[in-house]
Amino acid sequence: MTDRELLSLAKKASMNAYVPYSRFPVGAALECEDGTVFTGCNVENAALGSTICAERTACCKAVSEGHRSFKRVAIFADSENWPTPCGACRQFLHEFSPDMEILCSKAGDRYVSYKLSALMPHAFDY
Repeated sequence: MTDRELLSLAKKASMNAYVPYSRFPVGAALECEDGTVFTGCNVENAALGSTICAERTACCKAVSEGHRSFKRVAIFADSENWPTPCGACRQFLHEFSPDMEILCSKAGDRYVSYKLSALMPHAFDY
């Protein structure tokens, strides 16, 4: 799968976001090492601590289906800034694949690529 194809799936996933509070829909498409892809969107809640990000939604779907090793994740938000994963998502993804690639796409369908290990250089681990 190409970067653009994965980013397209993330953009499509953002259309399912439930964001009545922030009005900031985000979509993610997580590619497993075997090529399987799981998508997710952010789901907000009035109890803000119960909100889940798009990246963790996709990761939980993958893990619940038996996948534990990820190649990359594409993230899309129709914004001016690159939608990099929040700290919680960085730590969450690090648990499974600390060297995975992170593709971040914003308005205009431009994107950048990072290694998770570069975004989270001193992740908690034991």
